[in-house]
This record gives sequence, C-alpha cells and structure tokens, in this order.
Amino acid sequence: MIGSVQRALRLLEAAGSHSGGAPAKQLAREAGLPLPTAYHLLRTLTYEGYLRREGGVFVLGDAAERLAGGGVQQKRRSMILDSLAHFRDAVGAPVYFAVFRDGEIEVVGVSDTPSDPAVEEWADFRATGHAHAIGQCLLAQLDEETRRDYYDRHPVEAITPYTVRDQRALEQRIRSLGRMQPVTEHQEYALGTVCAAIPITAGDTAGTMAISLPLHQADKLPCVVGRLRSEVGALLSTLSFSISI
Repeated sequence: MIGSVQRALRLLEAAGSHSGGAPAKQLAREAGLPLPTAYHLLRTLTYEGYLRREGGVFVLGDAAERLAGGGVQQKRRSMILDSLAHFRDAVGAPVYFAVFRDGEIEVVGVSDTPSDPAVEEWADFRATGHAHAIGQCLLAQLDEETRRDYYDRHPVEAITPYTVRDQRALEQRIRSLGRMQPVTEHQEYALGTVCAAIPITAGDTAGTMAISLPLHQADKLPCVVGRLRSEVGALLSTLSFSISI
C-alpha cells in the first residue's frame, strides 16, 4: 500500500463529509494525520483540483465531483443494460435503446445473445436515421424544425435498395404515423433484417426501444413488438428505468 495515497484519500473523505467545507485542522484531526502532513497533502489536492479552498475551509473541487459524476453515470448505464437484458429475454430478440440528444441519434445500449445477434452497425446509426426503425421513430417525435436541422446535416440517401427514396417520402411516412405508434422497416438499413421501434418519452427527451429479427422471421414482428410494448409499459412505471432515460 502507498501510504501517501491512503492519507490523501482519508482527507478527501473527511472533506466530502462536510457540505460547507472544513478547516485544515479539523480535516487533519478527522483523518488522523499530523497537521504538517495534512497541509502538504491539502495543497497538493487543491493544486490538482480535487479540493478547493474557500474562506479558510476546504471543499470538494471539480475533479472530485467529476469522479462522483462518473460513478452515477456508470450506475445509470448498468441499470439500463439490466433492463435491456430483461426485455431481450422476454421477447426473444435483440433489444436496443436510443435517444435523440443534442441534435443526434444516440444508441445508449444494446442487448443480444450469440444465437440472436444485434444488427451490425455497418453505416453510422447517427447519420442514417432515415434508414432504420430507431431513427425513424426518434425523428417522428421531433418538431419539423428539428428534423430539418437533422436532415441538413445527415441527408436522406439510399443505403440499400429498400431505403426510403428521399426526404419528401420520409416526411410523408412520418406524418402518417399515429401518436406513439410503432415504426417498422424491412431491409432499409441492413439486408436480411427487419426492425421495429416503439416511442418512449421522458420529459423533453425523445427515446425509443427497438428490436430486430432476421428476414425469414418477419411474420413474427407484430407479435414481438406487442410483447415489447407490454414489457416496456410495465417497467416504465418503476423509477429504475424511467430515471435512466
């Protein structure tokens, strides 16, 4: 064990236990350190951004807060992946969760199995929202101005023989969708694959849960989508998943 690291961590723990900060003498006492040693470590921790001195007391700095924030993000991601694994097992197909964030399509998580693999991202999901169910479902939840901004950066173009042919055709399809209606596509993104996505909204965030099946199982798509909607509806009523969005 590296003693200086252990002593520094004890000081950080002591500082973190005081929301309004604490003076060096108090932190040294709580960490069980001689005052000169505490001063030396406090100066180093302050220089590195893990502590900040304000009005004679030490409080946690930006670097420590970033570490804490990373832990929260990791916990949220773990909750999402656990939920996706539940959906995957319930519907017997790969499951995807995506959101529209900062003007882009973001696939937050995917859960599949060796026997039922997810679709390979051979063309950037962010730039091909017009071609897959995930993207079409997210775009359908946006206002026209936000969609136009997306199209300006990611023009509608065919990536398979089945892709929607142009922006006008895509907009017609989007406008024909009913509110919260599932979106399906057949081989528009990947040949030999059919996909479906259901819309999910949490506050101002547009989200979607999606599944994919091989083309020869296309007749199962409505049934699988129905199971997914049922499972998602049940789990969204709990804090564990809705907070993860």
